[in-house]
Amino acid sequence: MRRRLARALTRTPAVLAVLAAALVASTVAGLALGPVRIPPGQVLDIVLAGPAPGPGPRPGGGAFGTIVWDVRMPRVLLGAVVGAGLAVSGTVLQALVRNPLADPFLLGASSGASAGAVLVIVFGAGVLAFAGGAAVPLAAFAGSMGALVAVYAMARRGGSMTTGRLILAGVAVQYVLSALTSLVLVLAAHPDQMRSVLFWTLGGLGGARWGELALPAAALLVGTGLLIALARPLDLLLAGEEGAHALGLDTGRFRAAVFVLTSLVIGVLVAYSGAIGFVGLMVPHAARMVVGAGHRALLPVAALGGAVFLTLADLAARTAAAPEEIPVGVVTALVGGPFFLWMLRRSTRTEGIAG
Repeated sequence: MRRRLARALTRTPAVLAVLAAALVASTVAGLALGPVRIPPGQVLDIVLAGPAPGPGPRPGGGAFGTIVWDVRMPRVLLGAVVGAGLAVSGTVLQALVRNPLADPFLLGASSGASAGAVLVIVFGAGVLAFAGGAAVPLAAFAGSMGALVAVYAMARRGGSMTTGRLILAGVAVQYVLSALTSLVLVLAAHPDQMRSVLFWTLGGLGGARWGELALPAAALLVGTGLLIALARPLDLLLAGEEGAHALGLDTGRFRAAVFVLTSLVIGVLVAYSGAIGFVGLMVPHAARMVVGAGHRALLPVAALGGAVFLTLADLAARTAAAPEEIPVGVVTALVGGPFFLWMLRRSTRTEGIAG
């Protein structure tokens, strides 16, 4: 075990370097491609020239500079932040519940965050007036936390948790929250509210603005930093409840604290991207295949992998059916759905679906 961990840690810098290069390449592609195509060389010139200091033409590109800095750059950066955060959250949730099928979307966290945000958008005029820009992220956090707690409570029975109960509980909570969101959609009389609700249900990065990047970026950096600091107790959970207890970990208290932290990260991210599924399911598995299960190496690799994946998924969403745009949540579902079915088939070979 120690030898495998040492090999993974020595391999990690090279993996991170490759993923960082892939992220740079996908970012350049995201800035260059779209309804208006900009040569990659000119994109680099525009980026290196920097943003305009004030109103007026952008340096190094005129109209192209405006497209790169005002339209595409915030969207690409938000995609990278959300992808990284969802991948890290999925990695941690899989450790907390010791289940390879755990994911912010499949466990209802994303749906809960969406439901909370939608309720505030449609019915929470007073809350919006009181809390301002923090109202929607706070509501998303509350919905995310409530959904995770409900799924965890339903799936854990007799001190144990099986894949079957976890998936069934997640599906049940998702159905309830989807029905609630659909009801809100019917009751939302204003067209702008209806568009907002549809955005939350399908996920999208088209509304990204520079002023909205600070909070999700802070949630990602602080949350990921804290979770990396907790890498050792997360590794202890892989040994099981009894093994973790024997090594001095208060599993109940630790799980509760990390559930709150993970819900906070998910809630903030979903508040700006809507419900985007399967990123937190696929990326951690790919990262584990490369660097192993040790969270000290796994979490940063998953973060960079998630950023690359969602940046490319959003690029596909913008260009696959141009000039029409596909919600990025549809793209991730088309990729993640078959992957989930493959994982479910593997997981249920040794246990019945009913647990």
